[in-house]
Amino acid sequence: MTTAFGRGLEALRQGLAAGQPAFGPVTRFDVARRRVDRAATLPGDPHLIDEITDAVTQAIGRAGLGAEAAARTPLLFARHGDQAPPRLTLPEHHAQAQHTSGTEIAERCGLRDATRTYTNACVAASTAIADAAALIAAGREERVVVAAGYFVDADAYALFDAGRALAADGHLRSFSQDRKGLLLGDGLGAVVLESAEAAADRGATPIAALLGWGRAGDAFHVCQPHPEGLGMAAAIEAALGRARLAPDDIDYINAHGTGTPLNDSAETAAIRRAFGEAARKVPVSSTKSLHGHTLEASGVVEFAVSVLTLQEGTVPVNAGYLGPDPACELNLVVDAPQRVAPQAVLSLNAAFGGANTALVLGAVAA
Repeated sequence: MTTAFGRGLEALRQGLAAGQPAFGPVTRFDVARRRVDRAATLPGDPHLIDEITDAVTQAIGRAGLGAEAAARTPLLFARHGDQAPPRLTLPEHHAQAQHTSGTEIAERCGLRDATRTYTNACVAASTAIADAAALIAAGREERVVVAAGYFVDADAYALFDAGRALAADGHLRSFSQDRKGLLLGDGLGAVVLESAEAAADRGATPIAALLGWGRAGDAFHVCQPHPEGLGMAAAIEAALGRARLAPDDIDYINAHGTGTPLNDSAETAAIRRAFGEAARKVPVSSTKSLHGHTLEASGVVEFAVSVLTLQEGTVPVNAGYLGPDPACELNLVVDAPQRVAPQAVLSLNAAFGGANTALVLGAVAA
């Protein structure tokens, strides 16, 4: 994993434990003409494909996959849509087509192929994870590598700024009163998903279990969620059903929580609709308030956050909180991280066009 906290899972672990947001002045490109000048970024101008290649290589190594096993394993890759084509010649565009980037990474890392590239906004990585799980559950693959990445860029920054979606006060205040909007963040990562049988056959020790996944759309508006959270509620219910768990079995919700007025109230409505009375007690936080909104990489970054929550027994803080909003009545973790003994966590993501995903992760015996 890589976030603005630094490269490596340990940097993310320490950043979550400290509970201090990683936002700072944008220096990667000129923001003098922008309303907002803050994001959560690494120093310099890192190269996405090189960094993703390194992350995939590390994930393969940590999973203990040899060259033969890797050569049988496909890659599903989620990335930010390329904003450059209007400024490129046709030959340059063909040479840099975003769908070829996954193939390049797979070849570099010794993987079998990269048959799918996901660019469906903030659910790209979580959709890829759900697709990987479905392929494994159906017996079509024994394991899949999922990778995703986004580095804050001038074009996306300008679009969000022009749309007045960025928080003018420089803080991403998920589910809080007086929240002003989102802030972008660097993020990328890679994860190996594998059937329990395949892992056992090669003596691998899993670090978590993906118990269930759900996807649903509400088609309410191109850039606004359904105010009653109907699509997200359906995704949650599907994920819980696949995991064979009840709302009371979930010990933490890693929320999408972009800090925008419409998203946070709709997500609250979805959680309350799907969880009923259990919504009053389950701890909720959005770690976007710490590492920023990593767009297409959100699903894999927050997947890692969910795994760390299971491993560490600590629920990350919902940073930047100023006080309750009547439209966001949830059991928010504020002030500091909260100690728990989680057995199952739920990670949520939503995207433009009314797309919603829900992933249920469970602890595994040490």
